Amino acid sequence: MIFTRSHFRSLLGLFAGLLVVVLAAPSYAADWDLDQLMNGLAQTRSGHARFVEKKSIAILEQPVESSGDLLYTAPDRLEKRTLKPKPETMVVNGDNLQIERGRQKIQLQLQTYPELAAFIDSIRGTLAGDRKALERSYQLSLEGAAQGWTLRLLPLDSKMKQVVALIRISGVRDEIRSIHVTQVDGDSSVMLIEKVATP
Repeated sequence: MIFTRSHFRSLLGLFAGLLVVVLAAPSYAADWDLDQLMNGLAQTRSGHARFVEKKSIAILEQPVESSGDLLYTAPDRLEKRTLKPKPETMVVNGDNLQIERGRQKIQLQLQTYPELAAFIDSIRGTLAGDRKALERSYQLSLEGAAQGWTLRLLPLDSKMKQVVALIRISGVRDEIRSIHVTQVDGDSSVMLIEKVATP
């Protein structure tokens, strides 16, 4: 199984989107900054959110819309369940990536794809609130205040730079509102998030 650039792009929604699942941390103080955001992330052990994602692809006249659920369980299990327009499940558990589309099942070992592994490890660093791990793969910048903020992630890895130009995560206080991924080829995706309250 050859992991192509199109596979990589389809996973961007999974891993960028899963950032939101744990970003609903406690409210921040007036001097809120990147360290406080990371500390809040480190407190979350699991999360569940619903998403609506619109992907703008150059060869298509209209954006492609999908929706479903995002789940995270510390320390390293990430899952994206797309319900519409077609059921699809992507799960990362440890070093294993599994994709299910109807009867088709694909399993990959991340160690076989170093650039993908680096991308996932960076997302795991965010989910774990591990700023040092995140800064090994991204240049981070946080704009605004707790009442309205944007976290920008610029890839540092040369292979990642060939695919992803920028990831922007926007929110208000402890609530994520959107995640915008801009690709180098001009394609992009915007994911709107609604956190599911735990019973």
